Amino acid sequence: MIRALPAKDLRAIYPPSKVGCATTETLTATEEIIGQDRALTALRFGLGIREQGFNIYVAGLPGTGRRTAVKKFLSELAKTKPKADDWVYVNNFADPYEPLAIRLPAGKAGELKADMASFITEARRVLPKSFESEDYATKRQEALSKLDTEREKIVVEINGSAARQGFVIQMGPTGLMVIPAPEGRPLAQQEFEALPDEVRAEMVRKREALDPELRAGFRKLRDLDAKVVEVIGALNSEIALYAIGHLLAGLNEKYGKVPDVLAYVESVKKDILANLDVFLAPAPQQQEVPPQFRQWAAKDLAFRKYEVNVIVDNGASEGAPVVFAEIPSYANLLGKTEKEVQFGMLSTDFTMIRAGSLHKANGGYLVIPVLDLFRYPMAWEALKSALKTEKVSIEEPGEQAGFIPTKGLKPRPIPLGIKVILIGTPDISQILNEKDPDYPELFKVRADFDVVMERNDGSAKSYASFICTLCRRSGLRHLDSSAVAKVVEYGSRLAEDRKKLSTRFSNIADLIREADFYAEQEKAENVTVKHITKAIEEKIYRSNLIQQKIQEFITRGVYLIDTKGSQVGQINGLSVMELGDFAFGRPSRVTASVGIGRDGIIDIERQALLGGPTHTKGVLILGGYLANKYAQDKPLSLSAKIVFEQSYGGVDGDSASSTELYAILSALAGLPLKQSIAVTGSVNQKGEVQAIGGVNEKLEGFFEVCKAKGLSGGQGAMIPASNVENLMLKEEIVQAAKDGKFSVYPVRTIDEGIEFLTGVPAGERQPDGSYPEGTVNYLVNRRLQEMADMAKEFQLSLR
Repeated sequence: MIRALPAKDLRAIYPPSKVGCATTETLTATEEIIGQDRALTALRFGLGIREQGFNIYVAGLPGTGRRTAVKKFLSELAKTKPKADDWVYVNNFADPYEPLAIRLPAGKAGELKADMASFITEARRVLPKSFESEDYATKRQEALSKLDTEREKIVVEINGSAARQGFVIQMGPTGLMVIPAPEGRPLAQQEFEALPDEVRAEMVRKREALDPELRAGFRKLRDLDAKVVEVIGALNSEIALYAIGHLLAGLNEKYGKVPDVLAYVESVKKDILANLDVFLAPAPQQQEVPPQFRQWAAKDLAFRKYEVNVIVDNGASEGAPVVFAEIPSYANLLGKTEKEVQFGMLSTDFTMIRAGSLHKANGGYLVIPVLDLFRYPMAWEALKSALKTEKVSIEEPGEQAGFIPTKGLKPRPIPLGIKVILIGTPDISQILNEKDPDYPELFKVRADFDVVMERNDGSAKSYASFICTLCRRSGLRHLDSSAVAKVVEYGSRLAEDRKKLSTRFSNIADLIREADFYAEQEKAENVTVKHITKAIEEKIYRSNLIQQKIQEFITRGVYLIDTKGSQVGQINGLSVMELGDFAFGRPSRVTASVGIGRDGIIDIERQALLGGPTHTKGVLILGGYLANKYAQDKPLSLSAKIVFEQSYGGVDGDSASSTELYAILSALAGLPLKQSIAVTGSVNQKGEVQAIGGVNEKLEGFFEVCKAKGLSGGQGAMIPASNVENLMLKEEIVQAAKDGKFSVYPVRTIDEGIEFLTGVPAGERQPDGSYPEGTVNYLVNRRLQEMADMAKEFQLSLR
């Protein structure tokens, strides 16, 4: 015979005397992560090991302190690590489409940028002056004079050879011309054509004979012109190096330990010497430039190629970088190349390369919310690629996907040394493990944050310390001991376990903030138990409109629920409805009808496509129970239909399977069931009643209906005995139990439950397989035997 639970078992009260303080103001604030020893151990390991692939997936529900724990660990650990290197992109003078990446010690990137800007500014100032000096003019004139003398000598030789053959050399519109000059006088074209044919032929012959000498002479002139260019170029380089040599030497000395910078400075020097005319040309006056182009002229585009683009500067950081990627899109992770409009066209260069989170966290730690990561196309694949190759490449998303193979910048990849921490829920980790073969290789460490911890005096004190920290940090009123005790009980309610406390501290913090609001309205010095209670009640009130509507419909008889009397094949079942962050219990009438047939148990919810797979499984188990208990000596010739009456939404879960079984047994035995008792619990094929979820919400939902219809003292609910540990009911129900107006009954087997609901002994199987006469099982077995006999007779009559 099952008995009602004593009132003390309906809620685990935490005495305020155990809190150990009058108010939380006297406590010491804590920065420790509470109740997550397993996760913290995993974090210590994952953050400490540096081998490839040991990145971390932090799994847990929101509000369990995942982000806080990661932030705390990283802030402490990063300070003990060396600063990460700086990175800059500079122009690749050999191939401008592939900018060069240069690694620098922390803090040196900004210095290099400033030094190069200063160098170019000074070069633009001193070079024009150097080429305007008298010394340069003298050296240039000396070099040209020597070459002019040599040129005159060659010209004299050419003219002498031509004169001996009766020709002269003159400058024409297309270059040097060889003109016939018999007796030293050049002939005009008309005069030449008037000469006798023999004379003209002779002149042509002499002209052809003169060609080799003329070509040799002209070749000497061309070589001399090239020599002029070479000499002037060498002189210009000499003067330029003299002017800027000390500047270059200063750069080489300062960055002598960075070979890439030395190579870059050398390439800058060569480019300046090859493009001295750019430095020597006067800057255009603003009024000389058309208005629509003045903004571009002001940018000194010709000198932009000498700039240094700093993409990562760790000079001001303390230790290794820690980056939280709040918007982990493809471009924000891997960087991007910006575009600007010039003269009606989009253009870009290395100065518009922008760093991504991977660049900024390189040498340190990158934290990414995994759900946000999956919201952006290609971001997950790009992250995996960077981790696998250990380098980060900046590419256009379209090009990376193979859609837009246009020519553009391809910055040199940067070596990547980073620890990535993903923060997400356990189900996302499970999906990745099953569907993505790269995930287990790249994220080998999992840190699981639990949603509950043990409830004891130590954890209660940790709750109080957390409350103290929250009040001081947020400027809230401190809680007295009664309020702290109530918060501890609220933690057990959230955990749905009287021996556990919830670790979803965001929910606890929200409750305390709301209670502080009500305390402020009352001008109270501290938050007390009544403020906590009011905060809980008001939070429910803001969300329970639908629950109130359903209870109103039940009270007015729109939804048919009986809370007194007895009915055959009818029972009150309990279910939970969830509306966002609010869940409440809804009583439902469950009915069963039986007849002769071979259909077994028919789930009307499933036939109407309203039943979920778990509910269907629970119904199928009922058939196994009936077959195991009553069909050992006869076929089960039964067609039973069960349904949740007035249920127009989906039904899932197996928590009503015992309820449905009681209705079927009642219909078979013809015994009425108590309508004052609501039932919840799943069942197995052996008839054992199993634990279910949402037991508190279910009981409170039925209690509200009974209260609205009038508490008679005989009302209550029957729950699995294994759910007693989960009871954290409202104080109102606890008081009703003390007053004998509402009871909760634990049950372990179907026999116990049916005996209590009908008031008739269940009856145990006898050695011969029969049941004691007059018991529930006897009546059910007899009815099933009658059905089997009638089905057999019906089949014989059809033959």
